[in-house]
Amino acid sequence: MAAERSTATVPGDQTRIHNIGYRSYDGPRLGRAYARRSLYSQSLRGAYGLGRSAKSKVLPMLLAAVMCLVAGILVAVSVVTKSNDLPLDYTRYAIVLQAVISLYVASQAPQSVSRDLRFHTVPLYFSRPIETSDYVRAKYASLASALFILTALPLLVLYVGALLAKLDFADQTTGFAQGLVSVALLSLLFAGLGLVVASVTPRRGFGIAAVIAVLTITYGAVSTLQAIADVQGSSGAVVWIGLFSPITLIDGVQSAFLGATSAFPGGVGPSTGEGAVYVLVTLGLIAGAYGLLMRRYKKVGL
Repeated sequence: MAAERSTATVPGDQTRIHNIGYRSYDGPRLGRAYARRSLYSQSLRGAYGLGRSAKSKVLPMLLAAVMCLVAGILVAVSVVTKSNDLPLDYTRYAIVLQAVISLYVASQAPQSVSRDLRFHTVPLYFSRPIETSDYVRAKYASLASALFILTALPLLVLYVGALLAKLDFADQTTGFAQGLVSVALLSLLFAGLGLVVASVTPRRGFGIAAVIAVLTITYGAVSTLQAIADVQGSSGAVVWIGLFSPITLIDGVQSAFLGATSAFPGGVGPSTGEGAVYVLVTLGLIAGAYGLLMRRYKKVGL
């Protein structure tokens, strides 16, 4: 009887090598500038929850609504009472609503940088043509822009409402321009401080608490010391104590150079010479925050 032919298959006989057609990319290379703009745009959208979950949109949109709602109420009061001016100056608006602004910075600064640190995605950014300076500039500019939108939008509501109420055009335009300069400086300062503090920890909760502490505790301590100095008749000390809090720095700059009424105890703000010191300290903090971020991310990217 003829022997049966074995039909068993040797596993090695099933091995195949497939040419799946990998090809090198030969399209346009958009370079660092495009990557930097994309990172800026993405971070700015993320600061208001755009492109993220619905839960992420609630807090930033709510805070922006509060900022504009208060401005709308002030305009309504001015119209009803037929006042010749707004109840609150443009330069004073951000000072009065500093708690809302601080809460926004505390919530969005960690969102901007903490997740990249937590999930170790920063080295992935730097594996491409983008460099440390590109990353830092994009993140800094996006948060500063988001803050400027938050603080300038209610000023626009005040300005439009004042013009509709037929208040003096020249006075309102001057006040509006001074307010924009003030909130632009505030946005740069708060964004820098918020990012520096948030970049220290990858934990978003810790970052939020730390930013709140830096922005609010310093203001509370400075305000208390200023009040004590004012009661004791040390008006000169009141001005110099104001150098140790971000919001009082902005108050001092705008009262010295933008014609704003100071919120310091006694209503006495810095003179022009003292205001120059406020400007130097404010610009120094902004530059220092940028430098610290550069050093921080050079280490992270290694």
